[in-house]
Amino acid sequence: MSELATLEFISDEISEDEVIFPPGDILSHEPPLESDLHRDQIDLLIRILKLWWRSRQDFYASGNLTIYYSPNQKKSEDFRGPDFFVVLGSQKKDRKSWVVWQEEGKYPNLIVEILSSSTATVDKGLKKQVYQDTFRTPDYFWFDPVTMELQGFHLVDGKYQEIQPTTDGRLWSQQLELYLGVYEGKLRFFTTENQLILSSEELAQQAEERAQQAEERAQQAEECAQQAEERAQQAEQEIARLREVLRIQGIVLENI
Repeated sequence: MSELATLEFISDEISEDEVIFPPGDILSHEPPLESDLHRDQIDLLIRILKLWWRSRQDFYASGNLTIYYSPNQKKSEDFRGPDFFVVLGSQKKDRKSWVVWQEEGKYPNLIVEILSSSTATVDKGLKKQVYQDTFRTPDYFWFDPVTMELQGFHLVDGKYQEIQPTTDGRLWSQQLELYLGVYEGKLRFFTTENQLILSSEELAQQAEERAQQAEERAQQAEECAQQAEERAQQAEQEIARLREVLRIQGIVLENI
């Protein structure tokens, strides 16, 4: 996302380079993601949050999707959507883009930018300024999937204040009521108890491991039962042998 005038304010005067967007659905206009790291990271955040909030219908989570915030916006390549964002208090449905004036004026409550060598300056500078002053997004984070740099900001009295990390290096999101932190080279969500929120693949793997452990325990129990049965048979055989020895000696066991 190389953007030198990203998400800029647009003059009220409509020039030949500007367009008044129609009231209907507007397609997102985002370039291809820079790498597999970026695509996988964005997809992971979206899938995990949707799974964690699967019973909720009052949010929208997406990524690499254009946010249109002015009906008069330049018809150019200058504006870019966040890599990952969440809007609370909105209808949970698929969208072609996020059009602020069609969404009751709602802007993202949380934004995460995935840094790269070509976007870091804009993400840390111009975009941060726009998210603070125009979007007024309460929580803003950026993450570098190469260097593992993670930084977050919370809007206080109209200005971003840096979020202080926990001893584990995690950052609290007031909007999501979750921690963000790095786990195995990926940006992940953590609960208030610092428990990693699992993906569907991890949940499936966990269920498979538990089923395997249960099967192993059942097999061990079966082996123990078999061993107990063998010991009981050996005991019966020993009793029978002792009875026979006593009988030969003329001793009746019942008379002892």
